This record gives sequence, structure tokens and C-alpha cells, in this order.
Amino acid sequence: MRKVSPWIITFAVMLGTSIEVLDTSIANVALPHIAGSLSVTPDEATWVLTSYLISNGIVLPIAAWLSRRFGRKRYFIASIIIFTISSALCGLAPSLSFLIFFRVLQGLGGGGLQPSSQAILLETFPLEKRGQGMAAYGLGIVMAPMLGPVIGGWITDHYTWRWIFYVNVPIGIIAVLLISLFVFDPHYLERVKEPVDFMGLGFLAIGIAFLQYCLDKGEQKGWLSSHLITTFFIISAIGLFFFIVWELIVPKPITDLRIFKDRTFLAGCLLVTFLMQGLYANLVAVPLFLQLLIGYTATQAGLAVFPRGLGTFIGMPLTGFFLMKHFDSRYLIAIGGIGAGISIFVLSYLNLDITFWNIFWPQFLQGLSMSLVFTPLATVTYAFIPKEKLGNATSLWALIRNIGASIGISIAATLLQQQAQTHQAALVRHLTPGSPVLSSRLQNLSHYFLFQGFTHAQSQIMAKAGIFSQLLTQANLLSYLDNFRIFGLIFLPFIPIIFMMKKPPIQKGSMTVE
Repeated sequence: MRKVSPWIITFAVMLGTSIEVLDTSIANVALPHIAGSLSVTPDEATWVLTSYLISNGIVLPIAAWLSRRFGRKRYFIASIIIFTISSALCGLAPSLSFLIFFRVLQGLGGGGLQPSSQAILLETFPLEKRGQGMAAYGLGIVMAPMLGPVIGGWITDHYTWRWIFYVNVPIGIIAVLLISLFVFDPHYLERVKEPVDFMGLGFLAIGIAFLQYCLDKGEQKGWLSSHLITTFFIISAIGLFFFIVWELIVPKPITDLRIFKDRTFLAGCLLVTFLMQGLYANLVAVPLFLQLLIGYTATQAGLAVFPRGLGTFIGMPLTGFFLMKHFDSRYLIAIGGIGAGISIFVLSYLNLDITFWNIFWPQFLQGLSMSLVFTPLATVTYAFIPKEKLGNATSLWALIRNIGASIGISIAATLLQQQAQTHQAALVRHLTPGSPVLSSRLQNLSHYFLFQGFTHAQSQIMAKAGIFSQLLTQANLLSYLDNFRIFGLIFLPFIPIIFMMKKPPIQKGSMTVE
């Protein structure tokens, strides 16, 4: 096997993986354009996202088994080819049905990219330099969903939604060529003709598919007040229960769950769940807050949250190349988690008279904090996993990370809706007919409309409508502030969970210091 620079390998695998991560968020802003172009409702168009997430989630935990079955390099290249061809077909789709079908294929191809690339990088870099490799990996994984809405909005505004899929094609072709030339399977990953665990695969598909549907559609359908969502939750729970039981007793499981006996890996999975909940909930809430309440356009909202990506871009190399060589990674994770929580919590003090800098600094701090969390976490989690089991570990970690993101998005959407209704009801109680403040405000607004040329009756109606509009705005503002407060506090469990992990080695130069 030829000796290849680890940085060439890093560039090759991240090229293929970054387009998959980017694609999970780039289509969001194009949904209204897709709905209009294909003559479907916005609710029907959301299946473009749901179908991808379901098929992607099913493949994630079995990516390691597929790598063993077909060879990691061969499977990785096949995944990129499937993803790239499906992207082109999505762009050519003449109807929603075809688009959903091709998105399912795209998700099946994309599901193998994240765990495979992470396993390759962990094996490529020696233990003392894994932090550097994970810093490069983190730049792609963390920044791609932040850049996705900006890129997707720009492409959709200036060209057509079909180009958000076409842009994947040349990148995919280059990635396949580079991986073919520079990536090789290690000697201990020989292809194994294992029997197919059809029972485990079936239980997994049922559990993940129904769970992902519930997380994606639950808020729209009223969660457990919907018989459909309740039924699907029960089916998902049954499927996942039998999947866990079966995988623990079958001799050749499709996913080895015994790896959770490693308490460091288990803690890492718990931490990444909280991390992704906070990150993705904020990714949803901040752009909506800026667009719906402050009046930003989609492009302006994307640019306003870009400082988060700037902070990540600065912090990732600093963490991977310097801080992890001199400090216990667990302390870095703790500091980053506290910083991320504070950066979200301070948003709960915003009002409707904010400036650009009121958004800039919390987002920038969050980006720096996430870099302190992600790089050490993605390194320490696998510190005590044998190399031959890294593929299985990265598959499970990727699945848990994606589920955490879906949970965060679902909770954020539900909180925004329910808290807005709660605050609206509370504010309405203060609008009593005898209130001097209300009477004065109505009178001032009525006089304003009278001066604009409206009749007395029209002015009265418009004044009441104006008061109610202000009430709705305040209720929505309070719901966003609640959301920021809750997801700022979600990082509190970081501290006790971190110290479930074994003490990782601190690297200084080429020496390992225990």
C-alpha cells in the first residue's frame, strides 16, 4: 500500500462528505420554490426533506457492516456515486413523486459517507494527531449546515432550485477520482462474507423510519393528539426495542451494540445528542426570529448568523493543532459547552430594536465554543475503541448525532408554537375594556388613521387590529426568548457526563503524556 499524506486523504474524504452534510440543510430554503414549480402544497413539499432523512437514518447504523461486506473503499466510492447520480436525477425530476423517490436514493447513498469518512480519518492519523484530523473533519461537518441555507437561498434566488442538486455532480466526480487514487483499506479490514442479519435490518428500518417521521411531522400534526403520530411512535418504540434485543443475542449482528460498554464512547454519544439539539434548534430559531420579527430577508438572515461559522473556522484549527496538545480534552469540552450555552442564553435578552452586533457577538462566541466541543469530543469518544471497531463506532455516533439534531429541531418548532399561544393568552388578559393604557393607545391609533383619511368607524377597526397585531408580535417575541433560554440551559448536563469519560492522553509534540 502506498504511503499517502494524511492531508490529501482528508481533503479527498471530506470533499465527498461535506456535500452530503450541506445537502441536509441546503434544500430547506428552496421548499417554497419546489412547491410552486411542481404545483404541490408546502406541506407536501416537506417530503423532500423527510424522505431523505428517513433513508439516510436507516443506512447510518449499518454502514460499518456494509463496509465489511464490500470493502470500505469500494463502499465509500459506491456511496458517493449513488449520491451524485441521485442528485442529478433530483434536479431533473418532473414531479414531486419522482423527486421524493430520487431523494430516498440520495439518502441511501449519503448515509454511508459520514461514518466512513470519519473512520478513515481516525485510522489515517496516529493517536497523537487525531485532534488535527478531527479539526479538519469538524470544519466540514459543523460549517456545512450553517452555510447550507445561505448557499441554497442564493442559488434559488439567482437561478433555480434544481441547481441546489446539480452542484453536487462535479464535486462528487472529483471526490470519486481522489478517493480512487489516494484512499486504501487497512490490512485488518478484509472483506468478510457475513450472513445478512435480515431480522436486525428489518427491526432497524421500522424503528428509524417511523421515529424520523414522527420527529419531522409531529409538530405539524399535534404530536400525541394525533392518532397517526401516536401509532407511529408506538411502532417505532417496538421496532427499536426488538432491534436492541436481537442485536445483543444474535452471533453476527448487523450493528454491534456491545460497543456501548465503553463508557467513554457512551458518554460521547450522550454529549453529541445534547450538542446537536442545541446547535440545530438555534439554527432554526435565529433565522426565523430575524425574518419574522425583525424583517430580515432570507439572505440577510443567513448572513447575520454567518459569524457562527466564522468563529468555528477560527476555533477548529486552534483547538486541534494547539489546545489539545496542552490541555485535557475533557476540560476543553466543558469550557466549550458552557460557552455554547451562554451564547444561546444571552439571546433571550434580545428585543425588537436590536442591531447587527447584538446578533454578531453571540453567534461568533457560539462558533468558537462549538469548536472547543466538537474537535475534542470527536477525538476522545473513540480514544479507547480498537481500530477494527472504529467503523461500527462512527456509524452509531453519526446516527445518534442526526437523531439529536432532529429532536432539537422538533422541540424548537413545538416550543415556538406553544409558547406563542401561551403568551398570547396571557397578554390578552391585560386588554380589559377599562384599562387606561389600552384606551389611550386605541385613541392615539384612531386619531392617526383619521388623519390618514379613514372614516371614524374604519379608524376604530384599524386601531383594534393594530393593537392585536402588536400583541401577536410581543407573544412571538416572548416565545423566541423562551426558546433561547431553554436551549441555553440544555448544555448544563455536559459537566457531569464529561467526567464519565476516561482521562484521555494529553499530547505534547511527539510525546504522549498520561
